[in-house]
Amino acid sequence: MREAIVKPLLEEASRNEIDHQFITRVVTGSFFTLNSHHSNSAATIVDDIVSGNAALYIEGISGMIHFALQNYQRRSVTESSNEVVIVGPQEAFIEDIHVNMSLLRHKIKHPDLKMVKFTIGKYTKTEVFVVYIQGLCKPDILENVLDSLGNIDMDSSLGVSYLSEFLEDHPLSPFPQYQYTERPDTVAAALVEGRIGVMQDGTPFSLLIPVTFFSLMQSSEDYYQRFYSASFIRLIRLLFAFIAFLLPSFYVAVTTFHPEIIPTNLLITIASARENIPFPALIEALIMEVTFEGLREAGIRIPKPLGQTVSIIGGIVIGQAAVQAGIVSAPLVIVVSITGIAAFIIPHFELGLAFRLLRFPVLFMGGTLGLFGIVISIYLIYWYMVSLRSFGVPYMQPFAPLVLRDIKDTIVRVPWFLMKQRPTAYEDANKKRQKT
Repeated sequence: MREAIVKPLLEEASRNEIDHQFITRVVTGSFFTLNSHHSNSAATIVDDIVSGNAALYIEGISGMIHFALQNYQRRSVTESSNEVVIVGPQEAFIEDIHVNMSLLRHKIKHPDLKMVKFTIGKYTKTEVFVVYIQGLCKPDILENVLDSLGNIDMDSSLGVSYLSEFLEDHPLSPFPQYQYTERPDTVAAALVEGRIGVMQDGTPFSLLIPVTFFSLMQSSEDYYQRFYSASFIRLIRLLFAFIAFLLPSFYVAVTTFHPEIIPTNLLITIASARENIPFPALIEALIMEVTFEGLREAGIRIPKPLGQTVSIIGGIVIGQAAVQAGIVSAPLVIVVSITGIAAFIIPHFELGLAFRLLRFPVLFMGGTLGLFGIVISIYLIYWYMVSLRSFGVPYMQPFAPLVLRDIKDTIVRVPWFLMKQRPTAYEDANKKRQKT
C-alpha cells in the first residue's frame, strides 16, 4: 500500500499544486500503477475493503477510490490429479477464479466468449461466473441458469457443489445432471459445443450444464486418441459400468434361484466354497459390499501416503481372513473385487457414485426375486433415466429420443472430419462446427 498508493500520491502532491486538476487525476487514477475505480456505493466500498482491497477518501469528494490490493497466497497451476490424461494438456484449474478465467481465455480467443458475474453468499461474498459462447448455447437454458443463480440467497458458498443443487431440474435424483471438471480444455470443448460453464472462486472445479448420460461416460482423452482407440475404450467403460451395477446381483440371483444356468463344474466349485457359509448369498453379498465401501472410504480419508496401502492390504487381509473364517465364500470375494474395480472405470465420480448406491436395491431385488427382480429393476431405472431432464435436455439423448446424427459421438467416436455438426442437445442456431 505504501509503495503503490501513498508514495505516488505524495510525490505527485510535491510536484503539483493541489487543485481541481490534481483531484481529478487522483480520482481517475492516472498516476497509480494499481487498478482503481471510483464508487459512491457504500455497499461496494465495504465489500472491497473486506475483500482485501484499499479505499482512499478525499475530503470534498463524494464516494471513495478503490485500489486492487488483493495478494492472497495461491498455489501454482499444476496437472490435474483427478482427470489424468496421457496425451493432452497437463494443466488444471486452481482455487483462484481470475487465474482460472485466464486459463479459459487462453483456450478460447474469441469476443463471443461471455462471462456473467454473480456474488453469492451473505458472509462469504463469493464470486461466481457463468461462462458461455454467445450464439452457440441455447438462450432458454442460459436464461434458466442466470435466473437460478440470481435467486440464490444463502449465507455462504464455499464450493461450486453448493450451487449444483439449486440448478438441477431433479435435485433428489441419484443421477447427476451436471458435470464436474477441473480441466480448462474440457470446459473449452464444452463451451464450443454449446454448453454453459459455472465457475466459482475458491474451488478448482467448474460445473458444465446441461449433460446427458453419455457425455458423463466420456473422458477428455477420448478426443486426443485415435478414433478406434477411443471407441474401444468407450465400449469397455460401458461394459464395466454394467458389471459395476449388476454383477453382485446377478451372482446372488443365479446361485440362489437359477443354479441350472451355471456350468456344472463351476456350480460344483461354488457349492463347495459355500458349503460351510452360515449366511444366505444375499446377506453374504451385503456384508462384502458394505465392507468394500468402508475400505474405499477409509482409503480416501487416510493421509495420502497411507491411503493406497491401507486399501490394498486391508482388502487382501480382510478378504482372506473372511474366507478362512467361513464368513464369506471365495467366489463372492472375486465378484465384489471385480465390481469395485469396474466402478473406478466410470470417468465421472458422481455417476459412479449413483451406480454404487443403486447397486444395493438391485442386489436386494435379485436376492429376493431372482433374475425376474433384476429385470424389473433395470426396467424401472431405465424408465426413470429416460424421464430425467438436465435443463430441459433428455438425459438419454440421442437414444431416447433417437437422434441419429448424434450417435457418432456416444458409444463410439467417429473421426473428427465426420463430426461436422454440434450435438443437437446443446446447439442453438449455429449447428455447423467445421466446413463441410
